[in-house]
Amino acid sequence: MDFNTARKRIFGIHSQSEFDDLALAVFHLQYKYNSLYRQFVDGMGIKIREITHPYKIPFLPVSFFKSHKVYCANKPEETIFESSTTTGSIPSKHFVADAELYRESFRKGFSLNYGNAGNYVIIGLLPSYLERKSSSLVFMVADLVNQSKHASSGFYLYDHDALAIQLSETRQKGMKVMLIGVGYALLDFIESHPMELPDAIIVETGGMKGRRQELIREELHDRLCTGFGVSRIHSEYGMTELLSQAWSKGAGLFKCPPWMNVMVRDANDPVSFVPPGNTGGINIIDLANLYSCSFIATDDLGRMHTDGSFEVLGRFDAADVRGCSLMVS
Repeated sequence: MDFNTARKRIFGIHSQSEFDDLALAVFHLQYKYNSLYRQFVDGMGIKIREITHPYKIPFLPVSFFKSHKVYCANKPEETIFESSTTTGSIPSKHFVADAELYRESFRKGFSLNYGNAGNYVIIGLLPSYLERKSSSLVFMVADLVNQSKHASSGFYLYDHDALAIQLSETRQKGMKVMLIGVGYALLDFIESHPMELPDAIIVETGGMKGRRQELIREELHDRLCTGFGVSRIHSEYGMTELLSQAWSKGAGLFKCPPWMNVMVRDANDPVSFVPPGNTGGINIIDLANLYSCSFIATDDLGRMHTDGSFEVLGRFDAADVRGCSLMVS
């Protein structure tokens, strides 16, 4: 299989066996054409012929996106996404060969969970991301805003008065509203403008970004439910190093699209996996990462459930604070 054939198959997956087959094919492509990944696999002493199932594929530590160019396309990148950082830390960089692949991934992932973006007024409250020009999250939300085609859709920085007026007007008009915001900005807003928006979808995209004291997910969601007058908080799990997202419609339970799988590795044995219900490190297969690396060992702690959903419980102690994570409860 070549890259073009794999690209055509990513969003046509309808079963676990189709996912497994394509994951193995993508592994062999990336092993062949991504010299960094090949060196990593070889360094582990892995025999390629023994990799017969995705569970046996070596997962590249996410930290490599900070120190190396993780890339295997035979053309220059179209764009570079860069992670947010705390003071003094090194950002991750994702060199993206095919921006349309990313666009197709998040559009289809959104549609699977929420239907047509055009049915919503979509508002982004992502001030720290908007202040950077290379955020994959802003790229995604901007595209969803454009798909919305509602005049009320758009981004807000720090003008909470204008945002409150906009949210009140959309509610009065009976419009479906989705507010996508980073945790600290949503808290800042409801502390000055608590509202009753029972029909709105409030999506938090992660933690405090060093702007406020970190909270466990339950406390953050409880505060947001009270402040917005909603019964549950939705969430998006994504990161610079991935071109796909998992979405949660409440209780912090995330589900992946068909071209993305999550597995939980043993925290003390990184090549072994733990059964559902046990906590460990989150490993991700993201087939949309076709031209970088689809097999990522993240710094996040999580737990799988028997229905295929997963929770994000925090981060390993040594990992940098990242916007898409919350503290361990």
